[in-house]
Amino acid sequence: MTTPPPIRVVIPEQADRTRLDRALTDLVEGRSRAQIKRDLDAGAITLNGSAPAKGAQTTVRSGDTIVYTPVPPPVVELVAEDLPLDIIFEDEHLLVVNKAAGMVVHPALGHPRGTLVNAVLHRLRVPTGAEGDLRPGIVHRLDRDTTGLIVVAKHPECLDKMSALFKERQVHKVYLAITRGVPTPLQGSIDTFFGRHPTERKRFSSKVKSGKRALTHYAVQEDFRCAAKVQVRLETGRTHQIRVHLADKGHPLVGDETYGRNRPLYHPDTSKELVRFERPALHARRLGFVHPYTQAPVEFEAPIPDDLELLLDLLRSLPRKA
Repeated sequence: MTTPPPIRVVIPEQADRTRLDRALTDLVEGRSRAQIKRDLDAGAITLNGSAPAKGAQTTVRSGDTIVYTPVPPPVVELVAEDLPLDIIFEDEHLLVVNKAAGMVVHPALGHPRGTLVNAVLHRLRVPTGAEGDLRPGIVHRLDRDTTGLIVVAKHPECLDKMSALFKERQVHKVYLAITRGVPTPLQGSIDTFFGRHPTERKRFSSKVKSGKRALTHYAVQEDFRCAAKVQVRLETGRTHQIRVHLADKGHPLVGDETYGRNRPLYHPDTSKELVRFERPALHARRLGFVHPYTQAPVEFEAPIPDDLELLLDLLRSLPRKA
C-alpha cells in the first residue's frame, strides 16, 4: 500500500493553546485521537519543522505549522466474496449499489469479510491479495447501518473523475431520515463547524469552536408529532453529518444509539411504547450527477427499505393533530 501524502495544517486562532493531539483530531478529518497518538509515536508528525517536544501533550499556538504524514493502517488481505448486491445501475465505468443495512463498506481489522468491497471484488473479478488497495473503486461511504445508494468506480480513471465530482460538490445527495420529534422550523439549513466531540472521541459534534464546515439542508415531509419524516440534502459529506446535525438540533434519528440513546418511540398521547427501531433511521435515497464519460445528467433512486416502510406505516396510523 502507498503511503498517504503529507497533510500540512496551520493552527487557527480557535485552536490556540490546545493540546497537539486534540487540535489535530479536530482539524484532520478521518483520523481518531488514538490514531494520531500512534502516528506521533512513530515520528510521523512535526511541529514547525521539529518533533513535538512533549508528544501528544505539546501545546500548539495560533500560526504553528504541522506536517502530518499518516501511517498506513495494517494491511488486510482482501478476499473476493460472492455476496448479494442490489445493483441499481451498471455500465463499463460505474456501478451504483443499493447498500443493505449492516453491511460495512471497507474491510478493516475488525471487519475483514462480508463488506461491500469484498462483494464488489467478486463481481468485477478484480485480483486481490495483501498488496491490493483497501478501497478499490469506492468513491464515498455510508455508515454500516445506513441503507441506500453508493457509487463504485470500475477503473482508476473513473475513480479519479468521480472523486473530483464529490470534492467539487457536483453530486446531488438526498436522504430520507426519521427524527424523534419534529424539527422547527419545518425546513431550513444547518451550517456549522464540524469535528470530534470534545469529550467523547468516538462521536462527532457540530458544537465545536473550530473544524471543517458542514452544511445540511432539511425539509419536514410528514409530521407525526412524536416523529417526523424528513428529507435531507447534503452539500458536504462529513462523517455522521446528518445524524450529528439533527441530534444537535434536538431531534436525533429514531434508532440512533450513538447520538440519541435509542430509547423506544412512544405514542404522543398515551405514552405507550410504539416501537424500538434497531438502527439509525436513515436511507440514502437519491443520487444525481453528470456522468463523467457520457456527460449526460443521471439520477438514481433506491426504494425505501422494508424496515423503514413499516416504521412509516406505523407512524401514519397514529391519530393526526386536530
